[in-house]
Amino acid sequence: MNTYIGFLRGINLGPARRVAMADLRAWLTELGYADVRTHLQSGNAVFRSADSVAEVTRALEKRIEEAAGFPVDCVVRTPAQLRRVVEAHPFPDLATDNARMGVAFLAAPLGKDRLADVDPAALEPERFAIGPGRAEIYLWYANGMARSKLAAMVLPDRRLGVSPTVRNWNTVTKLLELSGG
Repeated sequence: MNTYIGFLRGINLGPARRVAMADLRAWLTELGYADVRTHLQSGNAVFRSADSVAEVTRALEKRIEEAAGFPVDCVVRTPAQLRRVVEAHPFPDLATDNARMGVAFLAAPLGKDRLADVDPAALEPERFAIGPGRAEIYLWYANGMARSKLAAMVLPDRRLGVSPTVRNWNTVTKLLELSGG
C-alpha cells in the first residue's frame, strides 16, 4: 500500500461547493482506502491505497462528483514528492511568514512556455518560482493573498493550461508530517 496526499480544489471557500470532511473521509473509505485522515476544512486528505496516483486521482474525482453533486479537481502527491517540494523551497530567507508562503499544486506539469511573459519585477515584492518538476509553483505573497497581483497574474487556469490548487506553507508542512514523509 502506498501513502498519498490528496488536495481537493475549490471546496469550502464560501457557501457553495461545501464538502464536510467527515463525508470526504467516508467517501475515501468507501473507495477502499485505508488510514484516511483529513486536515483542515479545505480539502486535504492523507490515506493509503494500492492504486497508482492516476487511478486514485480518477477515483477521487468521480466519487466526489457523484456524492457531492459537483465536479472537484483533485491533485495527488506521494510523501516523497511532497518532501521534494518542501526541500526545494526557493525563498527560505525571504518567506518568514508561513501563512504568506504558498504552493500551487498542478494537476500536470506546467508547459515550458507558460508564464514566460510574466515580468517578475512587476509583481514585487511578491515572488514566484516554478518547482523543479514543473508540477508546483512556489508563491510568496508579501502582503497576503487577498489583493495579490501574483495570484491574479500567475494562477488563472487559462494562463497555466492546467488546474492548480494552492496551499499555504503551514498546510504543506503539516501534510508532509501527517503522511510520514
